[in-house]
Amino acid sequence: MANSHARRARQEPRFDDEGGGSGGELRLTRDDRPTRSRGESRRGHAGPPRGEGPRRRPRRQGRGFFGFLIYWSFVLGLWGLVAVGCLVGYHAMKLPPIDQLSVPKRPPNIAILAADDSLIANRGETGGSSVPIGELPKYVGQAFVAIEDRRFYQHFGIDLAGLGRAVVRNFTRGRMEQGGSTLTQQLAKNIFLTQERTLSRKIQEALLSLWLERNYSKAQILELYMNRVYFGAGAYGIEAASQKYFGKSARALSLGEAAVLAGLVQSPSRLAPNKNPEGAAERAALVLQKMVAEGYATPDAVKSTRTNTAEAKKRSRPGAGNYVADWIMDVLDDHIGAVDGDIIVKTTIDPKLQQLAERVVATSFEPKRLKLDVEQMALVTLSPDGAVRAMVGGRDYAQSQFNRAVAAKRQPGSSFKPFVYLAALEKGLTPDTVREDAPINIRGWKPENYSHEYFGNVTLTQALSMSLNTVAVKLNVEVGPRVVARTAQRLGIHSPLKANESLALGTSEVSPMEMATAYAAFANGGVGVIPHAILEVKRTDGTLVYRRKPQNLGQVADPAVIGQLNRMMRETLISGTAKKSDIPGYPAGGKTGTTQEYRDAWFVGYTADLVTSVWVGNDDGDPMKKVSGSGLPAEIWADFMRQAQKNYKPHELPGLNGGGIGGLIAGVINGSGATTRPRQPVGGDNPGAWEGPSAKEKSLLGRLFGG
Repeated sequence: MANSHARRARQEPRFDDEGGGSGGELRLTRDDRPTRSRGESRRGHAGPPRGEGPRRRPRRQGRGFFGFLIYWSFVLGLWGLVAVGCLVGYHAMKLPPIDQLSVPKRPPNIAILAADDSLIANRGETGGSSVPIGELPKYVGQAFVAIEDRRFYQHFGIDLAGLGRAVVRNFTRGRMEQGGSTLTQQLAKNIFLTQERTLSRKIQEALLSLWLERNYSKAQILELYMNRVYFGAGAYGIEAASQKYFGKSARALSLGEAAVLAGLVQSPSRLAPNKNPEGAAERAALVLQKMVAEGYATPDAVKSTRTNTAEAKKRSRPGAGNYVADWIMDVLDDHIGAVDGDIIVKTTIDPKLQQLAERVVATSFEPKRLKLDVEQMALVTLSPDGAVRAMVGGRDYAQSQFNRAVAAKRQPGSSFKPFVYLAALEKGLTPDTVREDAPINIRGWKPENYSHEYFGNVTLTQALSMSLNTVAVKLNVEVGPRVVARTAQRLGIHSPLKANESLALGTSEVSPMEMATAYAAFANGGVGVIPHAILEVKRTDGTLVYRRKPQNLGQVADPAVIGQLNRMMRETLISGTAKKSDIPGYPAGGKTGTTQEYRDAWFVGYTADLVTSVWVGNDDGDPMKKVSGSGLPAEIWADFMRQAQKNYKPHELPGLNGGGIGGLIAGVINGSGATTRPRQPVGGDNPGAWEGPSAKEKSLLGRLFGG
């Protein structure tokens, strides 16, 4: 104990140089320290603690370095998160408040149907209606998932695995090959954002994707996507694309066709099957391969499927039915006002007659077009009650959307003469009344016959069937040009008419639709009709928006007088200028028309069932190579009507042999709830005078005739 106490006794420092000092130097030795560190020996050196190995000072230094790295990595990461949060917050502030966010309403589509409910065309910004996902074959949606977002049902709107994979692939390839966007992100971009590729847009896209996933089910998101995505050629949505490329509803798509459309969205302009059927087929094969890999299709089903891209290429040129659709759109707002949702417009168009009209253009007009120096034509067919059954507004809708059947105003030539003869008959003349065919001179104007021949005394029937200009001009002067103009307007000519001596020769411009409308009064026994094509309008849920009521302009000519004129018009096809265009077994009437220097050529004719007006010419008014009304137009008319009439039983024209069905049309129309008051000639001494349509009817007629 004494020794232990002695060891712990304090030793004072010495200041002498005894014992080999350092010469008076003041120095603290190791033994002078009051305490010693663990393991330090009495002799002044340190040793390892009992049971421990040598100290590893470098290891303690290594832990400090890695700790430094971890610490600052954590700090920098934290600041990075703050920066990202600020960036996301900044761009999020540019979006509408979350409680005000909603999926924009899809622009309305107008589906225009023929009388048999077959689709003529879609109109609107999307080019097709929206289709519920439950009405589509299951493999349609699966095709899009397989090729565009195979993890669609697993991710929450942003596929982190897919995004990372795309980043790595793009980095290793040195170029942008994959975008990593999910279907939800693509939908967000399509309905909320622009197509610009910026960091701001990508951040907003991601935020909107999260919102979509939170508020909509996967099925709803997929439905929205398929009904909004762009498929090229102006088609937005699966229905528009299906109709555009395959001529069928998306509800009837085959597996191969669904694969084509799913593969198309990656590059609509490059992979459109009507422009690149080979590329579209290759891409569809990849889609089918992906579907097999994901278990959506069996190898056997894929092996037997067809992509039908060759058929899609054949459908690349728009049909003439688009002329009908354009006209429907021009007059639709007169019937229902503004369109605020998808609607279905059922029309009076007969698809068989429409197809026939388009086929006749290809077979009767196209082969002779270049040889005769004629560029354009128009054809419109009405039933005697004014319902439009077929319309062709030009030789090629893809090249020109101008509808010549409705909007082109051209001189009708001699096809205007029936109005002169009708005015004369209403004055008391008869088909057997005789007038002299001889040269005339009206203040220096000397109209001649087409053949430059004169036949002396002829009946009015002969003069009309032979299209003698001199007799028509004399009758025009005899009854008065104003009376003739009113007569034509009474029957349906809406364009302004110059009431002068040359009016009889068709010098005032009119449209093919107007001529067909006016001639309809000959086919129905004297009832003035309003040309129309819209039967009813419904919403997609079946709600009725509009239904046409029977409507006409009333009796505009005496049925007995119309019967006389029909006997005269019938002779034109039997022995007159259009005898090559007669329809065996079907009583018909009609009139040719040729203008000066062969700038326009017409044939307007009718049976008790159909009225068809045909015009050929050049838009710029250049002369053709001696194309007369009895030539190319009469051939087109005959080719069309001979095939069209096969769908009808023969009926006599009104006033011939007791009338027949055509003569009864006036009574049927007037007895079926007509909404307009009858139009009767006024003034017994002047049967050419007429009270005319009301202001509302004038407005509607102006739209109908392109005025």
